[in-house]
Amino acid sequence: MISWLNKLFGWVAKQKQPRIVCTTETWLAGVAELKKRTLNGRQESGAFLLGRSEDDIKRILEFVFYDDIDPNALKSGIVHFSGNKFPILWKICRARGYVVVADVHVHPYGYQQSPSDQENPVIPRQGHYAIIIPNYACSKISPGGIGLYEYMGNEKWVTHTHEGSGFFRLD
Repeated sequence: MISWLNKLFGWVAKQKQPRIVCTTETWLAGVAELKKRTLNGRQESGAFLLGRSEDDIKRILEFVFYDDIDPNALKSGIVHFSGNKFPILWKICRARGYVVVADVHVHPYGYQQSPSDQENPVIPRQGHYAIIIPNYACSKISPGGIGLYEYMGNEKWVTHTHEGSGFFRLD
């Protein structure tokens, strides 16, 4: 009986572990750069979040900004990353020993996914995470005030926004 209870409590505790973690320093520096790249709120900006996957927790270690890989990614005012630039991203990942943990981009107002976000995931792979920061990263920039989404495939998403720091924790 005690063994079964230990397994149950272990399972419950594991369920409460965040799925994504990042140091506060890395997050604030990356988001500050996203804000800067909006050109005072005239365009969206975004980045790939690179890091490692450790025991079902994805750890963000670095931001790689879309327009550093694809100079035209922000030119239209909204994020449009060209698929033919992915080999550059994969080369960066291999060189650092990282994986793409998630992607992040800013919206002019709320953190809800646009129809375009839903129809065109940056990495169209089941289990990929997308983060949306509202108000061109000028206000709420931490879990609880940002959009947190998981791609399930076939243009279907699950929102984890309401889970806040239970899903994405800053250390």
